[in-house]
Amino acid sequence: MSRDGTGVGGLSEGTDWQAERRMALAREWDELVRQARRIEGFEDFLKAPKLESLLPAARNGPLVLVNVSRWRCDAVIVTAAGIDVIRLHDLSQTEVRRRAEGYLATLQTAERTVRELLLARRAYAEGGHSPHTVAWHNAANRSVLSARIAMESELASVAEWLWDCIADPVLRYLGIHDAPPAGAGYPRLWWCPTGLLNLLPLHAAGYHRAPRGGDVPRTVIDRAVSSYTPTLRALSEASPPTETPDGSNGRMLVVALSETPGQLALPAVKAERDLLTGLFADRCTLLEGQDATREAVRGALPHHAWVHFSCHGDQNLADPSRGGLLLGDRTLTVEDISATRNQGEFAFLSACKTATGGLTLTDEVITLVAALHYTGYRHVIGTLWSVNDRSAAAVAATVYTELTSGGGFSLARSASALRMAAMRLRDAHPDRPSTWMPFVHMGP
Repeated sequence: MSRDGTGVGGLSEGTDWQAERRMALAREWDELVRQARRIEGFEDFLKAPKLESLLPAARNGPLVLVNVSRWRCDAVIVTAAGIDVIRLHDLSQTEVRRRAEGYLATLQTAERTVRELLLARRAYAEGGHSPHTVAWHNAANRSVLSARIAMESELASVAEWLWDCIADPVLRYLGIHDAPPAGAGYPRLWWCPTGLLNLLPLHAAGYHRAPRGGDVPRTVIDRAVSSYTPTLRALSEASPPTETPDGSNGRMLVVALSETPGQLALPAVKAERDLLTGLFADRCTLLEGQDATREAVRGALPHHAWVHFSCHGDQNLADPSRGGLLLGDRTLTVEDISATRNQGEFAFLSACKTATGGLTLTDEVITLVAALHYTGYRHVIGTLWSVNDRSAAAVAATVYTELTSGGGFSLARSASALRMAAMRLRDAHPDRPSTWMPFVHMGP
């Protein structure tokens, strides 16, 4: 007997009680699940979906799930006819981690130098023309230039590695050997990365630094239209169209903040605002500046089939559910979005890091793009990292001009329109992949 009066018998009795309690809770859970499955429409509640119910999601093009593990890496290719698996011999979990860490470190360094330059500019503008302030300003300028050069080089290198290890073998297997003939449509392709690959730009895989001319392009964007999906089931549920053919019954919510306390000014936001209010006229609701509060936006979302955010965004890599859009009073977080349910059709997040996940639970796609998609928006456009203000406005202009060219709002061409916008920026700035690589489409 121990001094506290708990002998072996006492421990045994406590353990037995806990085991019985767990068993009782398990039986209660099983009974509740059985009751749920007796409700019409919930027959498959918490069951793994049947394969035949998911294959139709791939009727418009293959879905490529890229699996990464310490044992082997594969591309699981899902088509309307079934599933095939190809082993990715040149891909390893160790190399994925190394590449992801280098990629994130380079992007974070570039962001840090921009913030330092902002502080130096403020000090200089406020009259601090001392030798120290001038030296600080000049050093910050040099750091930004050096970090940008390193970033562009890293992005190009990652894109080439992704091509060699993943995209090239996948496209060869699918028979997508070249760009389509002039006038022909581009094949569709959906990517479903896992683990740390969720942070990397699979859609931008390729040798973009190489001359393209008449050679067969070794790039994904020149051969196919890419989209992402967090799961096969999510793509299956998003595939049935709900919008009218010309998008005539929807309304556009525009959230625009060109000035946010503590952040760089975004002058190109005004161009996006003017474009959208012009295109959608009396079908547009504008929440601008300090009127674009968290509660105002949350209250407006359920009443709009389409939404465009033009503002600052940020992500918390350690706790991605706390990342979000910086509004007039506070941040609209991933957690905020996930707590609602909308019947939306289209969301364009012209903000930084809206498709960036976290470093914990990397298989859980915890991003603003995914949150909006899961909660009802079929088509969502977002960004993998920080984007240039002018580049974001250029992409938005191309996308919306293309989708409204027929007189309505043709959402089925969202991914194609984004590809067109990215191609224009890539061809205009071949040495700056950061201008176009961040933009991604999620949905059917």
